[in-house]
Amino acid sequence: MPLSYIPSPSVNGFHLGPLFVHFYGLMYVIGITLAVIITQRRVRASGGDPSVVGDVAVWAVPAGIIGGRIYFDITTPSQISPHTWWGAFAVWNGGLGIWGGIAAGALAGIWRLRRRGVAFGPFADAVAPALLVAQAVGRIGNYFNQELYGSHTTMPWGLRISGHPGAYHPTFLYELIFDLALAALLVWLGHHTAIRPPGLFALYVTGYSAFRIYEESLRIDYSQHFLGLRLNTFVASALALIGIIWFSYTQRRRPAAAAGAGAGPGAVAGDAADASHAGGPADAGGPPAAESATGGADAAGADTAGGADAAAGADDVADPEGEGGAAEGSGDGTDIIPGTSGRRG
Repeated sequence: MPLSYIPSPSVNGFHLGPLFVHFYGLMYVIGITLAVIITQRRVRASGGDPSVVGDVAVWAVPAGIIGGRIYFDITTPSQISPHTWWGAFAVWNGGLGIWGGIAAGALAGIWRLRRRGVAFGPFADAVAPALLVAQAVGRIGNYFNQELYGSHTTMPWGLRISGHPGAYHPTFLYELIFDLALAALLVWLGHHTAIRPPGLFALYVTGYSAFRIYEESLRIDYSQHFLGLRLNTFVASALALIGIIWFSYTQRRRPAAAAGAGAGPGAVAGDAADASHAGGPADAGGPPAAESATGGADAAGADTAGGADAAAGADDVADPEGEGGAAEGSGDGTDIIPGTSGRRG
C-alpha cells in the first residue's frame, strides 16, 4: 500500500426528504447545465442566437442519456441487475456509454438545428469544449460510484476501492484532467487559428477517442472483449481514425468563395460590386443614393459595367471629363480620391 492514496468515498448520495439523490446523477445534472451555459456564451460571442442552445438541449440531452444507456446495455449485458425489471434503465447506478450518448445526442441536435435553419458546423464547434467540461464533471460521479478504475498501482495518487486490497489507477481522474485540458486547447485553437467548422468538433472526436485507447489499456472493470482487447478499444480506435479523416476533409475542402473564383472575372467583379453597395440599395437598378456634399458622382446609380470596373481595382478613374468625373459634379475633377468614386471633403 502506498504511503498516500485517494480514499474511497464513504457515501454515494444523500437524502432529500424521501428522495435519495445519487452523486452520480447529480454530477451529470451539473455537467449538462455547465455545457448549456458554456455553449450559449460561445454561440453569443460568435454572433449566433443563444436561444438555439436551449432548444437543442431539450431534445439532445434525453436522447443522449437514452443512447448512452442502450450502448451500455448492449456492450455489457452482464452488468444489468437481474433482480429488478428496471435494471436495464437504472442509469443512477452508473452505466452510460459515452459513444452511444454522443451519437444519439448529435442526431437529435442535428434534427433540431435543421428545424431552426442553423448550420451544424459552427454550432458543433461551439459545443465541443462544453461537452468535454460536462464529461469531466460526470467523471466525479464515477468516483462516488467507485467505478472506472484501472489496474494496481503504487503511485501516491492510487485509488482505494472498498472491499479490494491495494490501490488502483484512478482512470476517472486521468480522464477528468484530460477532458479539461483538451477543452482549453480547443478554445485556444478557436481564438488563435483559422480552423474551418466543424474542425474543432472533429478534433474533439479525435482527441478524446485517442485518449480512450490509452485509458482502456489501464482499466480492469468488466468489458466485452474481442481478439483479446476490450471492445471500447476498437470503438475508440475507429473513431480516432474517423476524426482524423473528418478533420482533414473539412480543412482541405475549398471554401465557397474560392470555389466561386473559377466562375470568371465577371462573377468576381459582380460580387465585389455588391459588397461595395452594402450600405446602399439592394440592387443596382434601384433608386440612386444621395450625392456627396460636393456634388460627386452617383456611385449607387452606376451600371453593372461601372461596378465591375470599380471591383477590378482600376485606379485610373482619372478622366476628368468621363461619366464618373467632373462632368456630373462641380469642380474640375482634380480632387477625386484615387481608386474611389468619391471626392475629398
